[in-house]
Amino acid sequence: MTDQNNHVKAITHEQAATEKTTAVAAALFAALFGAFLVFGAGFANSATLHNAAHDSRHSMSFPCH
Repeated sequence: MTDQNNHVKAITHEQAATEKTTAVAAALFAALFGAFLVFGAGFANSATLHNAAHDSRHSMSFPCH
């Protein structure tokens, strides 16, 4: 019975580690994607893209001029 209990604990620990890794990966992806959107729009040469993101960049103190 003890071996079975240890096996259940190992699976639970493994699942917790997998969930933590997934959460960290999702947070990292969201941060990188957000930075890409802010800086991509900030340094874009396209006037349409620049004007579309203009007010939100200024509200976050991101210089664009």
